[in-house]
Amino acid sequence: MKLFGSSGTRGVVGDGLTPEFVLRVARAAGTVWEADRAVVARDTRTTGEMLSNAATSGLQSVGVDVDRLGPTPTPAAVRYAGTHERPGILITASHNPPEYNGVKLVGADGVELSVAELERIEEHVLGEEFSTAAWDAVGDVREVETANREYVSDLLSAVDREAIAAADLTVALDPGHGAGALTSPEFFRELGCEVVTVNANPDGHFPGRDSEPVGSNLTDLKSLVAAADADVGIAHDGDADRAVFVDETGAFVPGESSLAALAAEALEPGDTAVAAVNVSQRLVDVCQAAGADLELTPIGSTNIITRIRELRAAGEHVPIAGEGNGGVFFPPYWLVRDGAYVGAKFLELVAERPASEVVAPYTDYENVRVNLGYESEAELEAMLAAAREYAEAADAEPNTKDGYRLDYGDAWVLVRPSGTEPKVRVYAESTSRAEAQELADEAADALREARERA
Repeated sequence: MKLFGSSGTRGVVGDGLTPEFVLRVARAAGTVWEADRAVVARDTRTTGEMLSNAATSGLQSVGVDVDRLGPTPTPAAVRYAGTHERPGILITASHNPPEYNGVKLVGADGVELSVAELERIEEHVLGEEFSTAAWDAVGDVREVETANREYVSDLLSAVDREAIAAADLTVALDPGHGAGALTSPEFFRELGCEVVTVNANPDGHFPGRDSEPVGSNLTDLKSLVAAADADVGIAHDGDADRAVFVDETGAFVPGESSLAALAAEALEPGDTAVAAVNVSQRLVDVCQAAGADLELTPIGSTNIITRIRELRAAGEHVPIAGEGNGGVFFPPYWLVRDGAYVGAKFLELVAERPASEVVAPYTDYENVRVNLGYESEAELEAMLAAAREYAEAADAEPNTKDGYRLDYGDAWVLVRPSGTEPKVRVYAESTSRAEAQELADEAADALREARERA
């Protein structure tokens, strides 16, 4: 696809992502859907209202009525769309910096569109093939103020509320000024937890920290866990479809470890888990121990969702899927990454033993990631050519499902272009941090040299 990547389409607003572009996507989506009513929602970014207006106008112009939800976590908007059987347009750039925004499309079943569905809409955008409603048939707009509360109510009925409340947990929460600030504090309090917060005021400038919930961005949360003597810290990204954790000692929990812990609880013999090609050996080990299969996909929620749908259609049971960035699916609940729900599932485990003990069996591996930016297509092409040469020369058979992954027993390295930013990412994992760093640096150096020559 030319427009839609691994998680919709994103860009810097005014430089690649404009109201005009969003309008065209909305007109194309409304033309393809042929729905009477659709949903428009956004996260807390400063450009969200402007781009939501464009999406709303585009849908109206093809005769589609619109439910406008306003600032809403992605999982809340997705659940609203599915519950009310309406397709939707979500204006969000997830974890990207504040100057970014994006468009994510969901179907009337409350699930992100498949690759095939996105390709069909993309054809209409590129070909400018849009329906046009007559002046007296344009869509109406209705402001909806109940979506966030409906979402919290659904969450409360979907987790073990009694077990969490009985554990008398203190939760330190960092929504990162994103849409989760509108729902997660209320949700965890209604679960019976004592909740203390940081960065919990919605603010599209993300003044307290960068939106991506990685360890280096969570200094405030680590301090809050210590100051409040909290049992666990939970952090979201901008649209709250991720949850990452800090244990009771103030230590950051890698997303690969929390995913493995959640999977160990969810998987039974004969089940199938789905993960992206940058999967940690932690999850591989869990699947082997549980007698479950593991299916790998290209990176990104769109690709994971498409594979889950295929497996379920074939009769496979997929209780859990996800990536090591905190984006986890529990398909029997809903086919969406849901930071609040994942946070509650982790609390179910913490209700039985400390967070550090929950993840202790899944700390044998070290991960390193290097991001290499580029400013032109020539630089990108040079780096990808260098990645191919590096992989071909390596003493390992490359997996080319998404970029180039080289496996060395208990260590691996992956090079792939980002689907959401002008970067090439290098991932590496090993039981030794020094080895993981060496693998990542060796591959990254080859790409840097190629970029400089471009």
